[in-house]
Amino acid sequence: MKQRIFSGARPTGRLHLGNYLGALQNWVKLQEEYKCIYCVVDIHALTTLEDTGSIQSNIYEMTLDWLAAGINPDKSIIFVQSHVPEVMQLHTLLSMVTPLSWLLRVPTFKDKVKLQPHNVNYGLVGYPVLQTADIVLYKANAVPVGEDQLPHIELAREIVRRFNNIFGDTFPEPEAKLTSFPLVVGLDGKDKMSKSIGNDIEIALSNEETKKRVMTAVTDPARQYRTDPGHPEICNVYQLHRYFNPGKIAEIAQECRSAEIGCVACKKLLAQEINTTLKEFRERRAILAAKPEYIKNILSEGAQRAQIIARETLAEVKQKMGLK
Repeated sequence: MKQRIFSGARPTGRLHLGNYLGALQNWVKLQEEYKCIYCVVDIHALTTLEDTGSIQSNIYEMTLDWLAAGINPDKSIIFVQSHVPEVMQLHTLLSMVTPLSWLLRVPTFKDKVKLQPHNVNYGLVGYPVLQTADIVLYKANAVPVGEDQLPHIELAREIVRRFNNIFGDTFPEPEAKLTSFPLVVGLDGKDKMSKSIGNDIEIALSNEETKKRVMTAVTDPARQYRTDPGHPEICNVYQLHRYFNPGKIAEIAQECRSAEIGCVACKKLLAQEINTTLKEFRERRAILAAKPEYIKNILSEGAQRAQIIARETLAEVKQKMGLK
């Protein structure tokens, strides 16, 4: 029997190359080996999002990207977190067995406090408990993560162990399924690609829009003139060529170091390869975008399928905790 995988993403709207290379491609592959549950975690977004007016449009745009990339509703359950309210009940019940000290030591909580000192809300502290509820409500066996997310999975495992020790064996301890999540640097050449920073390239852009974005990318700062030899190992455009033009990577490096190719030509080549790679994705996305009711139905049916599992789990939890 196939094991169950759970993964979720906050609704940030249209996805960028970092999301595509770092997670989405991997999600698509996992569908062949696992029973996958993919969730748009809109409740999580409320911990940092003060203007909620964009949530619905962001959910729609991100779901379009998921489906166009190959997330298959016939193979995976795709739904919106808040559409299965059982997760909020389980969050409350798990919070009763989770020591506050565990939550205050989470590195990401400290980081968020620094980023939003004006909005250190209760939800921000309890974020890992809700995250655990997301996973164990569906009794997921594994969660695909990069190494930077291991502390979150370990905390989820600690909460599960504590609950199971108190109330009896209920949840499987979720395993971290370590995957290769490449760090995709943004167009500024410094920070991780991020929509909030504005250094991203959305995968749903047109060919011309993609080219314009790529042409703004920072390259080798030591290369002041066209005839200067380059250093591809420190150039972000070269790093992106590794993903979109792997067959020519050695040739590009050699031409860069010998100044046979300039940065402008190198960027144009990258834009061309990105557009070629994403051509089918963009065609599928355009077809899906013309059928908004279809997208709505997929999320509705996904929530119904998820809720069947959720209700069974929650009934078991309440029985073991003496609530029914």
